[in-house]
Amino acid sequence: MLENRIKYRHLQCFLEVARQGSVGRAAGMLALTQPAVSKKLKELEEMLGVRLLERSKKGVELTQFGEVFLKYAGASVAALREGADSIAQARQKSKTRLGVGVLPTVATSIMPRAVKSLYDNDLGIRLNLVSGPNAQLLNQLRVGALDLVVGRLGAVDLMSGLSFQYLYSEGVAFVVHQRHPLARKGALMIAAIHDYRILLPPPESTIAPAIERLLLAHGIATPQDPVETTSDSFGKEFIRQTDAIWVVSRGVVARELGTGEFVELPLDTDDTQGPVGLTTRADATPSPMLQLLMNAIREAATHYADSY
Repeated sequence: MLENRIKYRHLQCFLEVARQGSVGRAAGMLALTQPAVSKKLKELEEMLGVRLLERSKKGVELTQFGEVFLKYAGASVAALREGADSIAQARQKSKTRLGVGVLPTVATSIMPRAVKSLYDNDLGIRLNLVSGPNAQLLNQLRVGALDLVVGRLGAVDLMSGLSFQYLYSEGVAFVVHQRHPLARKGALMIAAIHDYRILLPPPESTIAPAIERLLLAHGIATPQDPVETTSDSFGKEFIRQTDAIWVVSRGVVARELGTGEFVELPLDTDDTQGPVGLTTRADATPSPMLQLLMNAIREAATHYADSY
């Protein structure tokens, strides 16, 4: 039978090439030679009788058949990993390991409280929290490298094979340090931001389209020469040291806004509201330990939404 001929190494090579978008990078991650990875991919395609991958100027891209197979290959490898982890835990009495992708909007607002609750109850869970661009984290979730992603809802084209559970809605804020010239003014026109350096998320980030629509709705083009960053540590320190304006998800700076260190400019950003929640694989039932983590995150999110 076909499924008896497909080996774990075939799936591992396929998933890593899909994740990296490159046979060479995948070979490096798997500690294999590039010809060895290419051979496994060729064998897999021959067994399935279809092309799974195509080379392009951007690297290696999935075909339509590859997109379909990716869903099931990721689930298979994730199931194997869970099974192996269960055996290891039974033999060594080790903790359950969960990989969680965390976007900046929740990294400082709800995740610390959720993680504290989890560890205070000594539930035997070992967390590996991973940050990065939304598209990257969702791809790692899809192929089984992560168990959960917490943050804004991904774009439609990124949500194939994934399931989203809503927690709350959040918009962006135009943030400055407390001594900023605009912080001392009352009513403010959004055009005033052009007098200052602007920090924006990169175009591929989840909130970038909402920010662009907001500016266009006020007849404002994207500011020239903005500083593009997804680093919350850089953004916070940069606006501490300069008169720059940071356009960022409100949750990233919730603590600093609460203490008064940062000030949110009085601009109407209601149109940037977007759902924040839990993203899991649609084809996988969360394990009991993952359910406990998700429950802790829901409780922290409720506290955050009620207090902010």
